[in-house]
Amino acid sequence: MSAIPTTRALRGATTVEADTPEQISARTNELLAEIMSSNGLVEDDVVSIIFTATRDVVSMFPATAARESGFGAVPLLCAAEIDVPGSMPRCVRVLLHVTTTRARHELHHVYLHDAASLRDDLPD
Repeated sequence: MSAIPTTRALRGATTVEADTPEQISARTNELLAEIMSSNGLVEDDVVSIIFTATRDVVSMFPATAARESGFGAVPLLCAAEIDVPGSMPRCVRVLLHVTTTRARHELHHVYLHDAASLRDDLPD
């Protein structure tokens, strides 16, 4: 008997070294590729994606990078991250809603570059 697909959420984050369209595009696509790969997902499994960026990331929408890399049919949304004093600079966060047969504990959230320190409680 196969598992019944359900909607789950996956989290991730990355940082950019500089606020440039090239960096935002490269790091956003690296993050999405790693989330997809580590969870055995394809674009059709993705229901929607929400991106947030810190106030120092303004040269490109992360959703534009995602759209250009193959997520054109997926509803995408960008929002500003809350500007909390002392929070990580130049950070792009993502929340993917996906359809999967995996149990919640089998999902792999992905934090890259300086953002890896945001969730050091997660297994590799």
